[in-house]
Amino acid sequence: MTESQDSTSFQLTWHRSSYSADTGGNCVEVADLPCGAAVRDSKHPEAGHLPFPAAEWASFLFSTLLR
Repeated sequence: MTESQDSTSFQLTWHRSSYSADTGGNCVEVADLPCGAAVRDSKHPEAGHLPFPAAEWASFLFSTLLR
């Protein structure tokens, strides 16, 4: 990831699954990045996020369709 693609240089918009209840639960949130996606723990958003390059994120999403 280059400095211009650093996910901290712009505001991320986080999305949670519609299957998640507002009362908590084990959930992650996902945000779009120009070069992929970021994932964070919804219970501990202050802990930061993990950025995934577009190819890795696409591969993950494809593998979920096969299950």
